[in-house]
This record gives sequence, structure tokens and C-alpha cells, in this order.
Amino acid sequence: MEQAEVVRNQLLGETLIKNLTRRGFGAYYCATKEEALSKALELIPETDVVAWGGSVSVQEIGLLDAVKKRNPVIDREKAADLAEKTELMRKSLTCDTFLMSSNAVSKDGQLVNIDGNGNRVAAMIFGPKQVVMIVGMNKVAGTLEGALDRARHVAAPINAARFAGLDTPCAKLGTCADCAKPESICSQIVISRTCRVPNRIKIILVGEALGF
Repeated sequence: MEQAEVVRNQLLGETLIKNLTRRGFGAYYCATKEEALSKALELIPETDVVAWGGSVSVQEIGLLDAVKKRNPVIDREKAADLAEKTELMRKSLTCDTFLMSSNAVSKDGQLVNIDGNGNRVAAMIFGPKQVVMIVGMNKVAGTLEGALDRARHVAAPINAARFAGLDTPCAKLGTCADCAKPESICSQIVISRTCRVPNRIKIILVGEALGF
């Protein structure tokens, strides 16, 4: 990464922290993945039951592997079938710490997230005692409209491409077509303007590109 980009991310991160804090979110800036992992583990008690939504960012900093070794976890990928997986997803809504990223963040401190089943955004909104988000600076948009556009036309199509055989326009075209298919991964679009319980949602901004 060029030094100029490092400086820009740091400066923008400082602005975002002020705006996120003003809206009730806990906010932290870490220049590297390694710093982000250390900060995340500092925020999560070792006794916490931890669950997570699908997040490449959480995996990329090594947080998923770390909590699996250190904490009691709810791992839906270990389910024997769909019924057990669904039950584990429900159980995740009452965990102590829920891990995720955000599809986009506006410069004024609003979060934009898109979900298919809704389990990820449901946990973000209510249930777990705390939510820890890992967000690369590549997900920051200048405006709320820009954040919505990023979530729908960048994050969602890439996410759709991860699921083999998904029959949605975005999986075939690479951009949102505002479909209403049963398989749509954009069934829920959530804008989090504020954190109703101060500091329940903690956002670790990372000065590197993470996820998509």
C-alpha cells in the first residue's frame, strides 16, 4: 500500500470514529489486520459465547480461528443438516458476542447491510449482548446513497458469486437487477443510523482492504 493511502485511511478513519461515536457506536481504528485482531480479542471476554454471520473480513484478520480456539462458539457449519443449521442460527441470536462486517459505511457514520435470510442483520439489531464488526476502509462511501449503491452493486453481486448455482440476476450479470426471486440475497436492506444501546455495536475500522 502506498504511504499516501495509509495517511488518507488514517485521516478518514479519525473522521469516521468521531461520527460513529456521535451516533452511539463504539469505534476504533487499526492500521493493520494484526492490530485489528488484537483489538477484537481485547473486546471479547474469553468466557463469551461467540457466533458470527458470513464474513470474509472476520476470516481475513484471523479472528474466526482465534475465537474457535479460545471461546465457546456456535458454529453453524458443523450442523448435520439444514434443520440443525437453522436452529444454530436461531441460537446465535442470544450469544454474548456476534461477529460480522458491514457491507458499507457512510462517511457520516451510518451502516448499510444487505441480507438474504436475515440472520446476520437480525443479530446486529437485537439479541447478542454485543456485536463486533471488522470493517476495511475499502467499504467506506462518501454518502449514505453511495453506501447503499456499494452494498447493492458491489458487495451483493460478489457475495452471490460465492454461492455456486445461485439463480439470481446479480450472480449472472455482476450487478443488482432489483429482483424479487426467492433466492435473492437482498431480501433485507438495513440502515443503522444509531446504536440504540450505546457501544453495543463496536466497529473496528481497518486501514487495509478487507472483504468486498
